[in-house]
Amino acid sequence: MADENKETTFSRQIGAQAARKLKAQRGAKRSVWFGLGMSGLIGWSVAIPTLLGAVLGIWVDKHYPSKFSWTLMLLFLGLIVGCFNAWHWVASEYKEMQEGPDE
Repeated sequence: MADENKETTFSRQIGAQAARKLKAQRGAKRSVWFGLGMSGLIGWSVAIPTLLGAVLGIWVDKHYPSKFSWTLMLLFLGLIVGCFNAWHWVASEYKEMQEGPDE
């Protein structure tokens, strides 16, 4: 009975090693260009909301002058939205990398 238990433990360990090896081989297909593209995508996901907030703030300041700067507030709000967007994107990619399809 002890031999059977050792064999099943050993076979589970071998199966886990094979699964890790297959997962690593699938991940090797991503090149340096993929990483650069992802960093560019994340950069744009922060830059676009920030710039849109600044442009909207400039427009509001020009048409509806007030004591405080809408430009700064909307720029900051755009930056927060962009950072949240980038964080969400990176978290979902990380989760996908960790789970991955099992073969």
